[in-house]
Amino acid sequence: MFSDTASAPPADLIKEGSDATFMADVVEASRVQPVIVDFWATWCGPCRTLGPMLEQAVRAAGGAVKMVKIDVDKNPAYAGQLRVQSIPTVYAFVNGQPVDGFQGAVPESQIKAFIDKLTGGTSLDGDIDQLLSMGAESLKVDDLGGAAQAYAQVLQLQPDNEKAIAGMARVYLAGGDADQARQTLAMAKPDSRDPEVLGVRAALDLAADGPSDTSELEARVQADPTNLQARFDLAGALAAAGRFDGAADQLLAIIAADRDWNDQAARKQLLTIFEAAGVNSDVAKNGRRKLSSILFS
Repeated sequence: MFSDTASAPPADLIKEGSDATFMADVVEASRVQPVIVDFWATWCGPCRTLGPMLEQAVRAAGGAVKMVKIDVDKNPAYAGQLRVQSIPTVYAFVNGQPVDGFQGAVPESQIKAFIDKLTGGTSLDGDIDQLLSMGAESLKVDDLGGAAQAYAQVLQLQPDNEKAIAGMARVYLAGGDADQARQTLAMAKPDSRDPEVLGVRAALDLAADGPSDTSELEARVQADPTNLQARFDLAGALAAAGRFDGAADQLLAIIAADRDWNDQAARKQLLTIFEAAGVNSDVAKNGRRKLSSILFS
């Protein structure tokens, strides 16, 4: 149905380099993407300040740039060729050539500006956030193809992005392929506390709990609206079919009739519905408002 193939994550974003590996790690690698070279030494105080800030900024760029650290005491050859006269000295390589650089410890804002200039401002965080928003909006209007495409692009950039993993799993679930949804969700960490991951897990649990055919239960509720057990069963069937808004309406009707019915079973199930639909979904937002109105009226 949908392809969830993703490329391998960027390898060795930050590595220790040497004169022996400089050509491969810096010159050749920079023909693929920009490479920052940090010339440093163990005795250099400013190096210990600058290095971690550089590493943090490179990671924040999400794979748009790599970094190679060169200890000039152990590897003097290329430092000499590049006329490194004081450390720390930082060079940026693109297409096999040094294109920019600076000396000394500089503030984080200057490091970010240096990387943004080097990558053309293509730090991936903004792109990923935009793609995730596009995926969520597509899901909201049942555009499963558009959602799958957006989430697949994120997973190509960040294969371990849990929001994209959860989004792709929702695409499969909405398309009726619960097995593939489970396989996709298995890409997330088992102990993940990401709300999107937890929501899909709840949705999968609901899908496995009840029948997908709701016609008989709907007839029972229509025949006797006061039959709270029938409403509860109908809510389960609707949730199993992914119709969370209808399931929430049935549970809210039970709470309105008897908020303590069956040891507050309807209220407990309603919270699961909110989680399964997504904590920021219209189902959850509207449902919480209606629940508050019932409880505090």
